[in-house]
Amino acid sequence: MTQTEEERIALVLSKIQRAHQAWEETKVIIDEHLWYAAANRMYYSCFYMTSALLASEGISASTHAGTIRMLGMYFVSKGVVSQEMNKFYVKLFELRQKGDYDDYASIEASDVIPLIETAEEYMETIEKIIRKKINQLNNPLY
Repeated sequence: MTQTEEERIALVLSKIQRAHQAWEETKVIIDEHLWYAAANRMYYSCFYMTSALLASEGISASTHAGTIRMLGMYFVSKGVVSQEMNKFYVKLFELRQKGDYDDYASIEASDVIPLIETAEEYMETIEKIIRKKINQLNNPLY
């Protein structure tokens, strides 16, 4: 099924909103010192923003690993997203995987707190790329 431009932009904006909501959850969870949950929500904040970027080009992935691959293929390889941002996103994915699925994993403040600033930068950077793309379409919705 082919999306109209308006439908695609609505999906992108919905994903951006979800990313921001997950980030607000992350901050509350960090304040409560719930490090496993913080790692999870921090990753999902960036995942939703990355999904919005992919959706802005009509790209979707059915897995988290697929999202990483599509980001690399369509944005990192073309220099739109830096290698450093990509490495950070992969690091968040791996931390979330560790916290969610490794029965013997330990996630502490020292694992999460140093990532906060870069997570905010990642989300801002990706959103700027999306905003520029939508503005190039002269879309008044964004």
